[in-house]
Amino acid sequence: MEISRSEQKRRMRQLEQLVDALVALPSQVQAQLPCSEEIISQMQAANTMKGGARKRQIKYLTKQLKGLDTLADLYSLVSQHQGKALAAQKERHLLEQYRNALIDEALEASRQEHGDADWSEQWESETLRKLVVQMPQMDEAALRRLAYLFAQTHNPRHSREIFRVLQAAHTLSKRLQRQSDSDQD
Repeated sequence: MEISRSEQKRRMRQLEQLVDALVALPSQVQAQLPCSEEIISQMQAANTMKGGARKRQIKYLTKQLKGLDTLADLYSLVSQHQGKALAAQKERHLLEQYRNALIDEALEASRQEHGDADWSEQWESETLRKLVVQMPQMDEAALRRLAYLFAQTHNPRHSREIFRVLQAAHTLSKRLQRQSDSDQD
């Protein structure tokens, strides 16, 4: 699925917020970041800058971190030192992306099968398959039905309900993960 330019900009802004939070960390914490020495030194330099120079440096660092695989580690490090607001915002945004992808798929399936009376609540969804793998305890039937209803009626209530189901499944998944981690200890 192709990502819109607006969504690309939102993701870059989100990454920029992460970089801004990383730059604000003390130098000792920055030295422990899972990044190259060059990026760490650039962050430490940005910490002393003011105004436009700081903004340019943050944008530069954002581009450098864009392709890194360690973004989850960086988010957890920031949440340890500055609270969990940034990580919670990222999780909410991820759930919104899943909801939007699911709705887009349902709308596309509805358009393709518009003349066909066979289109029902049992339509195929790649997004749902991915979500079931990530969150096995998710109510797949409810999400499929809500997306179907949204495609039929365009009622925003169904969109909000999809988000609630995703949020509940994500919360349960995190809780089960914490339990399994504590059981292993």
